[in-house]
Amino acid sequence: MNYGYFKLTINRTLLCVFGVFSLASGTASADDNRIGFVNAERIIRESLPAKAAQQKIEQEFSRRDKDLQEMAMRLKAMVDKFDKDAPLLSDVERLKRQRELADLDKEFQRKQRELREDFNQRRNEELAAVNDRITKVIKHIAEAEKYDIVLQEAVYFSPRIDITDKVLKALNR
Repeated sequence: MNYGYFKLTINRTLLCVFGVFSLASGTASADDNRIGFVNAERIIRESLPAKAAQQKIEQEFSRRDKDLQEMAMRLKAMVDKFDKDAPLLSDVERLKRQRELADLDKEFQRKQRELREDFNQRRNEELAAVNDRITKVIKHIAEAEKYDIVLQEAVYFSPRIDITDKVLKALNR
């Protein structure tokens, strides 16, 4: 058995325990520390700027989405017609129509991919602008109310430190 490794592990564990205790005793004596928590998912879901950005993007892409849906319906109708007519077609005509359908399907997939990429890029741009605004509001509240730290992610947080409602009110003004 390797006692050196065991001793090293115990030393590290003790160091961590002493570190946690000293950190806890240091914060226990500093009663004036203020911690806030902001639920980022809720802010994105409920804030007016985020909702406005979402609507803007949907309006911007609605025409292209509608065109793509119409193209999908045309393609499906053509495939159904081909399936119905295939037994009656000559081999040459069947191959010709299969190629046409394959080309149309490739074009549809290309347009669908382009729409998805363009949509994601615009959504990311709009969300970045909204996130900048959210960050400014959080910083303003933190400075005005003298918070030492404001967290956006946590495994657990007490409702006592949750400032999400304050941030939402400030954003929705």
